[in-house]
Amino acid sequence: MSEKWLVFLHDGRHNYAIGVYTHGHAQVAKLTKEQLIQTEQFRNSHVPPRNILRFFQEQNVSCAVSAQKIYNIVARIKKNRMQGRNTVEEVLSLSDKQDYTVFYRNREDSNMLSDIVVAHPTSNEMLRTWLYVQHATVVSRRDDPD
Repeated sequence: MSEKWLVFLHDGRHNYAIGVYTHGHAQVAKLTKEQLIQTEQFRNSHVPPRNILRFFQEQNVSCAVSAQKIYNIVARIKKNRMQGRNTVEEVLSLSDKQDYTVFYRNREDSNMLSDIVVAHPTSNEMLRTWLYVQHATVVSRRDDPD
């Protein structure tokens, strides 16, 4: 016995209305070149991604850009700015560019970073004004009776 498929066409039109909700569709949610430039300018000014999205939505009420799209663009901007360096290498590079003092120590059994101290140049100058640094005692609040 051979199995055959039968297709019955009742009506050639769609049986549902075309959706008007375009949020999340790739082509509609695509940022324009001007918006990409604005996003990078906002990130250079340290504007959070949620405020960037809010700005685009206020400019265009029918804006279909999602928050995830903005976060992905911001991540891509950061990745491009790091030029292939990992996070620790980026911290060391930026601290060197800004003339920060950096002390770091690797673990003896591996090349993993165990300790890092980064000091602002002004902090170094302030520290040099003291002849000695007193040891501060930290009192734990867990030992205090309630």
